[in-house]
Amino acid sequence: MSLSTARSFLSEAGYGEQELDANSALMELDKGLRSCKLGEQCEAVVLFPKLFQKYPFPILINSAFLKLADIFRLGNNFLRLCVLKVTQQSEKHLEKILNVDEFVKRVFSVIHSNDPVARAITLRMLGSLASIIPERKNAHHSIRQSLDSHDNVEVEAAIYAAASFSSQSKDFAAGICNKISEMIQGLDTPVDLKLKLIPMLQYMHHDATLASRSRELLQELVSSYPSTPMVIVTLHTFTQLATSSLIEIPKQIQLLLQYLKDDPRKAVKRLAVQDLKLLAKKAPHMWTKKNIQTLCECALSTPYNSLKLGMGSVLSTLSGTIAIKQYFSPAAGESSPAPHLTDLVKLAQECCYHSNLAVAAHGITVLANIAISCPEKDFVQLEQDTVLGMESLLLLCSQDSSASAQATLKTALASLVRMLKGRPHLSQSCVEFLLGQLHYACDAARILICHALAAIATQLPVLGESMLGDLVELYRSAGNTSSEKQQELLVSLATVVFVASQSSLGAEVKTVIRQQLEASANGWTVYRIARQASRMGCHELSSELYQSLRTRVASEHFYFWLNSLMEFSQAERCLSGLEDGDYSGAMGAITEALKSYQKGFASLTAASTPLSPLAFQCEFIKLRMDTLQALAQLICTCNSLKTSPPPAIATTIALTSGNELQRCGRISLQMKLSMDEFRSLAGRYADLYQSSFDADSATLRNVELQQQSCLLISYVIEALILEPQTASFQDFGTLGSVQAESKYERRMMAVFNLVLEEVESLSRKHPPVSYLHTGCLCDAVIALLKVPLSFQRYFFQKLQSTSIKLALSPSPRTPNEPIPVQNNQHLTLKVEGVVQHGSTPGLFRKIQSVCLNVSSTLQAKSGPDFKIPLDTKTNEIEQRVEPHNDYFSTQFLLNFSILGSHNVTVEASVVDDSGVEWKTGPKSVVTVKSLEDPYSQQLRHQLQQQQAGAQAALRNVSNRFQ
Repeated sequence: MSLSTARSFLSEAGYGEQELDANSALMELDKGLRSCKLGEQCEAVVLFPKLFQKYPFPILINSAFLKLADIFRLGNNFLRLCVLKVTQQSEKHLEKILNVDEFVKRVFSVIHSNDPVARAITLRMLGSLASIIPERKNAHHSIRQSLDSHDNVEVEAAIYAAASFSSQSKDFAAGICNKISEMIQGLDTPVDLKLKLIPMLQYMHHDATLASRSRELLQELVSSYPSTPMVIVTLHTFTQLATSSLIEIPKQIQLLLQYLKDDPRKAVKRLAVQDLKLLAKKAPHMWTKKNIQTLCECALSTPYNSLKLGMGSVLSTLSGTIAIKQYFSPAAGESSPAPHLTDLVKLAQECCYHSNLAVAAHGITVLANIAISCPEKDFVQLEQDTVLGMESLLLLCSQDSSASAQATLKTALASLVRMLKGRPHLSQSCVEFLLGQLHYACDAARILICHALAAIATQLPVLGESMLGDLVELYRSAGNTSSEKQQELLVSLATVVFVASQSSLGAEVKTVIRQQLEASANGWTVYRIARQASRMGCHELSSELYQSLRTRVASEHFYFWLNSLMEFSQAERCLSGLEDGDYSGAMGAITEALKSYQKGFASLTAASTPLSPLAFQCEFIKLRMDTLQALAQLICTCNSLKTSPPPAIATTIALTSGNELQRCGRISLQMKLSMDEFRSLAGRYADLYQSSFDADSATLRNVELQQQSCLLISYVIEALILEPQTASFQDFGTLGSVQAESKYERRMMAVFNLVLEEVESLSRKHPPVSYLHTGCLCDAVIALLKVPLSFQRYFFQKLQSTSIKLALSPSPRTPNEPIPVQNNQHLTLKVEGVVQHGSTPGLFRKIQSVCLNVSSTLQAKSGPDFKIPLDTKTNEIEQRVEPHNDYFSTQFLLNFSILGSHNVTVEASVVDDSGVEWKTGPKSVVTVKSLEDPYSQQLRHQLQQQQAGAQAALRNVSNRFQ
């Protein structure tokens, strides 16, 4: 295996390689490190970060860093620089170094070199290691010494190291503060060196005394050195110190506003605006009404568009927080002024019509946030002004294809969507305006407007059938080029058409879409449109599009994936033609749907690969099939009241047993089984929900709706037939309390409420069980099936990817070999884990802690069965650990007092930042063999020998008397 082989191993995607492979790669990299050629040595060094990413566990990382430390100690400056870069790239793995003392010892030996460049690289190396050696006194001493060096490279490296150690060590920060102050105030220190030393003061925040001293020094520097570079660096350090110490933020806001108002230098004003933006994000609750008023006055009076843009950005940030409520709330004893008379609203209205589009975007954002946050009765005029400002800005930007105009359009549309969510009465007029703009806008603007229309229509049912004609005409007139914008426009317009079609797509609409796709769309565009159709419940069109795509892919897995999607769409298409009261038709439709689902599930299984197992998709389809099967069985059960009526003696049996349900005959037992089946399905949907940590909120809500539909049917069975007096839906969640976020959810909620109303009216008027009750159950089933199923984003696309990799020690040398342990000793099981992320970590939710559950079960018993307390027969321990830099480690003490083979299972689940636990896995199993300790074994053998001797003596005595 050569160095190139190691490189190819480390560049492979995916995880799950065995330890042997990682060790082999490390050995090959070690050969490269020991090569006589400098190029091979450097190549080996720079491959180490990929090795750490591939196998991020301490045992390998420790060995690798010790090898790198040897290279750092013995190599030239270029190799040292490569090792430094690797260390900085692998910062989150540093805490996994086990032999920290040995590692630091090898690195630190270079600090005594006569070469100032070598010493400078060593100082930067020590600064990179500050997180794991914050209190090393020899490192502190070397940094202090190097600050007095006459070599500029070494001094800059010492400043970097001092800043790194100051951020980690309170003692070092307190000790170095005086020296930094002397150097900054010293007349012999060059100005450019002072500018590099001043930012170090931002790390003097470990206690109030140290922060106060640093703030006094910065205050003195601002007044003593009025030059522009010095003021800029000092003010920014001031802000960073305030955000870290938190106690001086109001004073810092006042100081920055003072410089913004009084200092004539544009560069200083720009710095003040940037730092105010930082403080607006960090602590908006500390901004007073006076602060915002001062900022508005500065923005109204400044002649510079760049500064007005910056101040508008600060105000748009503040307007989305609690600071806006504080601005409009009157002080004690004062009456609140009319909103349109305040300087903030005046400034925002002025900005809305500004010639600079970015300034106008911030003005719109401020006005929209004010309209959302503040009481309706006082802001009717403001709402109208906001809508007018938005419409004028949208009109201007929609016909301009430049990047700045499109960015402004995107901001304005985002503000519009947010405002309409809080002010739904404005939605109809705004949607009509946007539809009108679609005819005249450029292609890039059309795409953004379509996205906004889809977002608005998802929140509120404002796109009706009457608007569908305009949309279809727009789709017909879309360009026939294959440019990227045109392809995106086809997808966006199709999405709006799907949202606007309240029931199903008409033949004309499908024909227009199909013709346009055949004329100009590529395969990826067709797939995206088919995917959107599946999400919106337009399964007839989606099945046709999937069918046309099956033979246009280059992979067998892709073929099976598209074939499964086609079958699922055809299955749902079978259910779309159901009619109320047609129970036999419903049975036939469910049977046809199940046939297609079975075919699709077989294709879906064939489409899965080890790297893409499609676990969520398979489980979701299994649940859908089982739900359809259960619904079909329920209809058959309801029909059995007609086909198999209760026997003549049913009344006598009911009177004898005291159970009125016996009057109905066998249907009562069948209904009980059906209710248990639906509750079991609801539990499986809940498990699927808990295992989908990476799913988006719409997908999770869809799974929740499927669960609620199963619970609803079980409740209806219980309320109408089994236990009308005690049935309650309270345990199954509240319906209607959450605002619907999608068209599918609105339709499902409407069906839920309709079924509940019918059940309530029927249970009050008629005693159970009659044909009215079974008819109501069948109607509820058909009502649920008539709502087209929505296949949400997570079914097709995984935007967030999170996985956990576990390593257990001790671990067996071979996979099937058990770990030996004596029964009078405890086994210490160490569990290490690494959280692995995709390209967008934390997009929907973040991991706060990892919950580890360790349990053991006895598989085979050996030796005599001693009487042992019950609680020592199994281990059941749970611990929560918080990952640090995506790594966690903990230990469990396990007792195996029973002789035999035990299976130890370690299962991981994660807890997100909201405190919700998700069953993500993985699950690892090791076998432990409990052996009898030698001393007990010796005693047992002696006891057995004594017993055997006594029995032999008794036999001899009895033989004498015979």
